Amino acid sequence: MSFLIEFFGFLWERAPFWMWPIVIALLLIGGLIVLAQGSAIAPLVYTFF
Repeated sequence: MSFLIEFFGFLWERAPFWMWPIVIALLLIGGLIVLAQGSAIAPLVYTFF
């Protein structure tokens, strides 16, 4: 149990380091959706979602 407490404490202090990949992935997916509106990429994007 103490391991989990220490682990979550570590994540709380180092939040920017482990949050960057999540933020980047969300931005890339959002950009892909915006670019797919009315373009040739639209059929490819619709197969993913």
